[in-house]
Amino acid sequence: MQSESRTERKFWTALGLYGILAAVIWFTLGEGKVLAFGRPVEIRLIPLFVVGMFVLRTWVAREAEKVRRRGGDEAS
Repeated sequence: MQSESRTERKFWTALGLYGILAAVIWFTLGEGKVLAFGRPVEIRLIPLFVVGMFVLRTWVAREAEKVRRRGGDEAS
């Protein structure tokens, strides 16, 4: 049980740090536009998309770990 709470704490810490990183990106990058797939896109949205992908990956890894733990408990 203690490792479960440690994992949850690490997850929420990671999400908080991703949020801080997103805020830094938002406030430091200019409002210029760049062409992406033939359409003008705000330049700050590109790194925010990358951070969003890291958030998604972190969440999926957390859910996978929950499933693995449930499967291990049932096997015992």
